[in-house]
Amino acid sequence: MSKKEVKKVVLAYSGGLDTSVILKWLQEEYGAEVVTFTADLGQGEEVEPARVKAIEHGIKPENVFILDIQEEFVKDYVFPMFRANAIYEGEYLLGTSIARPLIAKKQIEIAKQVGADAVSHGATGKGNDQVRFEIGYLSLNPEITVIAPWREWDLNSRETLLEYAKKHNIEIEAKHMDENGNPKISPYSMDANLLHISYEGLHLEDPMNEPEESMWLWTNSPEKASDKAEYITIAYENGDPVSINDEKLSPATILRTLNEYGNKHGIGRVDIVENRYVGMKARGCYETPGGTIMLKAHRAIESITLDREEAHLKDELMPRYAKLIYNGYWFSPEREMLQAAIDKTQENVNGVVRLKLYKGNVEVVGRDSKNSLYAPAYSTFEEDEVYNQKDAEGFIKLNALRFIIEGNQQPSRKDKYITAEEPKEKEVKEESKGFFNKMKEIFL
Repeated sequence: MSKKEVKKVVLAYSGGLDTSVILKWLQEEYGAEVVTFTADLGQGEEVEPARVKAIEHGIKPENVFILDIQEEFVKDYVFPMFRANAIYEGEYLLGTSIARPLIAKKQIEIAKQVGADAVSHGATGKGNDQVRFEIGYLSLNPEITVIAPWREWDLNSRETLLEYAKKHNIEIEAKHMDENGNPKISPYSMDANLLHISYEGLHLEDPMNEPEESMWLWTNSPEKASDKAEYITIAYENGDPVSINDEKLSPATILRTLNEYGNKHGIGRVDIVENRYVGMKARGCYETPGGTIMLKAHRAIESITLDREEAHLKDELMPRYAKLIYNGYWFSPEREMLQAAIDKTQENVNGVVRLKLYKGNVEVVGRDSKNSLYAPAYSTFEEDEVYNQKDAEGFIKLNALRFIIEGNQQPSRKDKYITAEEPKEKEVKEESKGFFNKMKEIFL
């Protein structure tokens, strides 16, 4: 479809510099009617100003959509992901990744509602978000036209973007201006929602540069965090948190409350170099205070309610599940298949976890469940009447049987593990004596 054939486009619009420039660019380059969609995902900033900005740029009031989707975000996207204990490459709790499919879904729903034939986003041609958005769009509407300005225009840097904004009288926020009123480059590219805030770019592009303390917006540093440890309890039903300190809360309120605890105690900062789906490595810093607490608590309640093999298989599936979310395949059949398996394991994940929060740490100090598989009669080291320790001998021999046969039939396979001869006692004594004499020379 050519530019002239696009009649109406739904733009994911934050009201910030990038999407304000995109809005104007779509009007000029495509001559299309633009519909803006601003998602309130709990990013901590007012979203209503986006309505004023959109109207100032010629958008009809009925074409400005601002939706509070925090509860849907946490209930239908964050919670299912945390049932899987999903972590990408060992550290990233997928805060940006999990928000993209919901934004894409809302854009497609609005496009259907207003009769738009195209959607647009502000993701660059180097990042993961372009993939996440567009796979989401096409999964839900294969016929939709996707406009990705960063892959089409020649505004290929922050400087040229600022120049375009100034030329077209697009309001530039104070953070993008120097003391003389000239456009300046922000030190970080940031993205936030109720689960996390991310930082990338400039100063962080050198992986040896320590993040500046002023960069972190959501958490106290552990050094400045409260000097007093705090205990909280989180109750779970079917793998989802439902209350904090015995107070029932909505999904979004639970996450918001845990964010406050994490902020107070300096919890949830990570600094990682990750492998982007498009091929290059990228350094990013993330604050996920509530999510970090929630992950620790969820694993704790699972530890007493999941069968061993069920838990181990779930852990084996988790990296695949996390990778699907990171790469943008939330709406894929394989993610849904894995989700069904994961959710099945959560039927008995009910109970309470007690946590100790202190100086950047989350420590599990208690867990209890009516569905607990922890059986003290079997687990005790004291005398019991339910476990016959002699039974272990047969268990061990059966598990070692293949090695016994292998050792008898193919003895050479084990030769590499066995030394030819034991060291002589005198040599061992002389070696030890030499070591202690060397220590005396160093420390005395």
